[in-house]
Amino acid sequence: MLDPAITTLLNVDKVTQVFQTGSGETRAPVLSEVSLSMKTGEIVALLGRSGSGKSTLLRIISGLTRPTQGTVTISGEPVVGPAKDVAMVFQSFALFPWLDVLDNVELGLRADNVPVDETRKRALKAIDTIGLDGFESAYPKELSGGMRQRVGFARALVMQPKILLMDEPFSALDVLTAETLRTDLLDLWQEGRIPIKAILMVTHNIEEAVLMADRVLVLSSNPGRIASEIPVTLPHPRDRLDPIFRELVDRIYALMTQRPDTTKPAAREAAAAAMGLGLALPRVSTNSLAGMLEEIAAPPYNGKADLPHLADSLQLEIDELFPLGETLQLLRLAEFEDADIKLTPLGQRFVDMDVDQRKKVFGDQVLAHIPLASHIKRVLDERPSHRAPATRFREELEDYMSEDYAERTLRAIINLGRYGELFAYDENSQTFSYENPQ
Repeated sequence: MLDPAITTLLNVDKVTQVFQTGSGETRAPVLSEVSLSMKTGEIVALLGRSGSGKSTLLRIISGLTRPTQGTVTISGEPVVGPAKDVAMVFQSFALFPWLDVLDNVELGLRADNVPVDETRKRALKAIDTIGLDGFESAYPKELSGGMRQRVGFARALVMQPKILLMDEPFSALDVLTAETLRTDLLDLWQEGRIPIKAILMVTHNIEEAVLMADRVLVLSSNPGRIASEIPVTLPHPRDRLDPIFRELVDRIYALMTQRPDTTKPAAREAAAAAMGLGLALPRVSTNSLAGMLEEIAAPPYNGKADLPHLADSLQLEIDELFPLGETLQLLRLAEFEDADIKLTPLGQRFVDMDVDQRKKVFGDQVLAHIPLASHIKRVLDERPSHRAPATRFREELEDYMSEDYAERTLRAIINLGRYGELFAYDENSQTFSYENPQ
């Protein structure tokens, strides 16, 4: 639905976001010199792994967070606080349970002191447009997840924003409900029945991005940067089985598994940090790691799987699939190859091993390729008690990453170390140790 009179509606210019620790120390940037623009009539999708700063960027655009550096303008006006021309739809519905549908939709207008008659008229129109006519007096607890998200959309549309920001609006819904709501929203957009000039959406679903967007922006991680821009020129309605559609999905999978270009100084610094304690680990289930290896080894993949097909067969979103694949790649049990993932020779052997053999190989690979694991083991070896508090390692990690990522990384290494029988961890005392001193 590109407007014939195309104008730049949103401009994000070299936005950098750096957060500080509680003690005032500066951490590595979450976003680094992100620049993007949107024109009237566009739907743009933001894709990126966890840690790429997608939600932070939405908050900056909406004016809820001030960037450390850089500027955001909407229709040429700088955003210096909550932007009146922006509305947001969240993953979690964020409805007030003690208010009925009509009250939830009217709330923003009342806060803006819109006259009562106009508030009621606009709210009823938004409710009708989004397909909830007849449910005005229902409470959130009486509605399905899909209907509650429709209330979220009505609450955003009633504000008549220029830009609608959507932060994973369909991810909390079941597959069929999400598909219906996506289709209805696209129909309303194509027919010009919603008072919005552009939509910027964050999603973890690559097919969803290709299905809805005119452009897909892929963000790199640690820090978040615009790594790629992919135009999607397929006409609506789009067919998921169209070879061009599948080719675009494969291309984006390949881009998101691509390793950084370490010829650039910033990428070299990030890669160097990732070689040591600065390596942030996703928290993944060791059972899921083994299960993914077994799935790839079995027919029809026979050791090499197309990522989109694997995601479908395992019913995983990219934010669930990629951490598993990245961990297997880190441990040299599998490797990404364009839009595929294939087992290494060691990964192939791992599948055929018994439990004890798997644990031994797994522990060896964790020690060899995750510096934090070898660091913890070295500290335990050096201490007569063979014990060390988790706080010691958490504080070291916080020199490289945020508190949240430090905690996530610590929990990940506890899980990996336990499975590989490298060390024990006591939850009550939050202490690492050897069950049998080595």
